[in-house]
Amino acid sequence: MPNFQDLFKNDIVRGTALGVSAALVAFAAIPLIITATRPLARVALKTSLLALEKGREAISEAGEHLEDLVAEVKAEMVADREGFATTVAEAVEENSDSVE
Repeated sequence: MPNFQDLFKNDIVRGTALGVSAALVAFAAIPLIITATRPLARVALKTSLLALEKGREAISEAGEHLEDLVAEVKAEMVADREGFATTVAEAVEENSDSVE
């Protein structure tokens, strides 16, 4: 009859025993790990949601600033066109006076 100690000298038996032991330990430890990390996961999720909200606010604010800038540039362009039209009208008027 084989000795119990001789049984674990076989690599296959030793590997199987270690694998089963590791599986049992992991199976027992998973609920403990989940219970221990739940508060950490909640804090991480809360922080992520707050960061997301702040990011949305920043992007919205940047969009408003960009819209204001575009409106200012359009107003300047309209003013430049009006100024150019006035200058052209004055030049045409001066030329029409000198031609007569």
